Amino acid sequence: GAPADGAPARGRRVPDEEDVRFPARFGLVAVRGCAVLELRDQAGDLLNDPAARHDGRGYDEKKAEPGGTRRKVRVALDPAQFRADVAALGEGRAVAMYGRLNLVVRRKGKENNFKAVLDTVRDLTRDAGTLERSVPTWLQPVLLGYGDPASAHRASPTMRDFALNTAGVTRPDAFLDFGDTFLDRAHLEESFGADTQVEVQSATEGEEVQEGIRYNYRLKITGEGAQDHKVEATAYPFSTDMAGNLVRFTPVQVEAVRSGLSPGLTLVVGPPGTGKTDVAVQIICNLYHSFPTQRTVILTHSNAALNDLFAKIMARGDVDERYMLRLGAGEKDLHTASTHDFTKIGRVNYTLEKRLALLERVQLLAESLGVSRREERGEGGASSYTCETASYFHFHHVQKRIGAFETALAAAGPAAVADLFPFPAFFPAGAPADADGARAAFQRIDAVFSELAEYRALELLRSHRQRSDYLLTKQARVVAMTCTHAAIARARLVDLGFRYDNVVLEEAGQVLEVETFVPLVLQRGTDADASRLKRVVLIGDHHQLPPVVKNVAFQRCCNLDQSMFSRLIRLGVPAVQLDRQGRARPEIAKLYSWRYKNLGNLERTSTGKYKTANAGFAHTYQMIDVADYQGRGESTPTAFYYQNTGEAEYAVALFQYMVLLGYPPEKISLLTTYNGQRDLLEDVVSQRCGAGTPLAGVRPGAISTVDQYQGQQNDYVVLSLVRTRSVGHLRDVRRLVVATSRARLGLYVLCRKVLFETCHELRQTMVLLGRRSDELQLVRGEHYGAERPAGEVAPERVFGVDGVETLGHLVFGLQQQMC
Repeated sequence: GAPADGAPARGRRVPDEEDVRFPARFGLVAVRGCAVLELRDQAGDLLNDPAARHDGRGYDEKKAEPGGTRRKVRVALDPAQFRADVAALGEGRAVAMYGRLNLVVRRKGKENNFKAVLDTVRDLTRDAGTLERSVPTWLQPVLLGYGDPASAHRASPTMRDFALNTAGVTRPDAFLDFGDTFLDRAHLEESFGADTQVEVQSATEGEEVQEGIRYNYRLKITGEGAQDHKVEATAYPFSTDMAGNLVRFTPVQVEAVRSGLSPGLTLVVGPPGTGKTDVAVQIICNLYHSFPTQRTVILTHSNAALNDLFAKIMARGDVDERYMLRLGAGEKDLHTASTHDFTKIGRVNYTLEKRLALLERVQLLAESLGVSRREERGEGGASSYTCETASYFHFHHVQKRIGAFETALAAAGPAAVADLFPFPAFFPAGAPADADGARAAFQRIDAVFSELAEYRALELLRSHRQRSDYLLTKQARVVAMTCTHAAIARARLVDLGFRYDNVVLEEAGQVLEVETFVPLVLQRGTDADASRLKRVVLIGDHHQLPPVVKNVAFQRCCNLDQSMFSRLIRLGVPAVQLDRQGRARPEIAKLYSWRYKNLGNLERTSTGKYKTANAGFAHTYQMIDVADYQGRGESTPTAFYYQNTGEAEYAVALFQYMVLLGYPPEKISLLTTYNGQRDLLEDVVSQRCGAGTPLAGVRPGAISTVDQYQGQQNDYVVLSLVRTRSVGHLRDVRRLVVATSRARLGLYVLCRKVLFETCHELRQTMVLLGRRSDELQLVRGEHYGAERPAGEVAPERVFGVDGVETLGHLVFGLQQQMC
């Protein structure tokens, strides 16, 4: 009969989470949820205050270390549950539990966002009257799924009327500033095709556009879809003191940039390796330069993707870092050349330091003119000026001298520039030789005072919070956060009066519908002031993994794992699909390109390292059939915790083999489809590359699951599919697309071949994998760096590996050679 009282079945270990006797075994009386408000260390110092972990220059690890071993937690209880508990206690139906709480269990940070999202949903429901004004009228029908799906597209009559009657957007008949999108004139012309007439003229009247010199371009495009399709381009100087854009965008990428700069809704479908992030960066930077008074909010699903996007913007060098702000805890993993971090506190410290440096320049200018003396400096030799007094000095002394210079120069002629220049002692090079040089010097001086004018409010605001709120709501023009942080911070942002004009959301295919909607309503609409939102850019790939919904009922029955991005694509909203990938070898890209329409390859995938074989391997990709290891295939130590010892040993041995041939270990990733196998891989690597072994301390670039590795890539990937009895969740072809698209140069799939090649959903990829031997084929006598062309190898140099034991012996022999 069945076991009594929930006892486990004979011979089967029941995990604690499935054991109904768990509370009785551990003496568990009650479980209650709460929100942590404060966490203090033994000395009483607040640990969850960001200001306590910063010094004058940024995050301070030493200050972040708590004191002592005791902690004091101040929490907010669930008021409804507390009332029910008090009532039950009064009726004698419960015990006084709140005085007996002796264990605090914290949820994982990535799983702990539900309360913030639910609070936001509640607030949105309560403030439903303002939602209609928060979301622009041109976007509402598309979001609700009625009317014309193309009504929010840049070319629709609705958006053309919006552009004609709205300030801050480019009119349909005006020039659109593409900035440094094009690397040269040839790039500009090839971006619109041979059938399009492209006319280029200089923005400076009477000046010719010269060959070999890079320009920025403003474009006016007319006659689309007709025989008289024409592009009028106005070229203006490209600033050579920054890196700017270095990507030669394809015509489809240029169309995505154009759509993102235009008012309306832009959907960009980006298959793996097609440059989604580069397109997003170009859109953000062009908006920054084209619309100086507008604010752009950048959002992603993960902190890693957000930091990557943010770092690429910084690397360009054309967005002033004082206008950039990164919200959320993930900023500590952001590495840039800036002297300060990009949190609100870090930006305040950066701004205050920059203010002091500029005031020092004002002091030096005043001393060079004799207006101030060194004896008048402040304590420690500090500048005696403030932002306010600097503005008076600029008006009464600097502008007055510039005006007198222009008047005298008009009377004396250009030859008198050096004699009339009013600030020769301030510039190390002395007076300029001509009028253009003098006016350039005046612009540099004016820039100092213009920037100081922006910092003047910081002299009136005294606390860090006031100053950081000011930077957020008044100064920052590029604000980045994750969708989760947007849900957490929405209430405060609305209370502060935060306003923005553009939203750029990357990884849109991985974000829940509600988490996509929240960033659209981070500002409150009023009767007098309609939504400022002018552009919404969603960039993602609905053919890759969807949002994670752990509740199976919600996922399957409510379709909750459908992102807004995917829903809009299904509704027929116009989208731009990027059509050239530059990540993987063309033969590896074929494993997943069948899921996309007309996905091709960039030219660079047929040059350089992409043409060279992987040293020591006969193939650039291969499916390797792994038999049972010691009589076992897949195993489940606990429910849904799948492991395969044979594949784990094979994967680690293959990693060792590559490292022993000279492959950089950081260029190799070990991926799998299950958490249990990932943990097993970690254990095997720790043993095979642990202390006392020839490869002690060597680690692969990543050991991860396919789901967690989405959005990342590496040169070489060893993929373990684990299952030997059923296909499992790899049957979802979207997971297969992610799994096969992470590698640039080499992909080696470990699996039970007969199981996966018969799966109908995976057939397209498995047919390609099955065309090569299912026995690992290696090449003798090669080391990393060999220049053998891919696909060319003498048959006598190839030998097959018939199992993990053979590969282990080979690795042992190579290790012996090291010793």
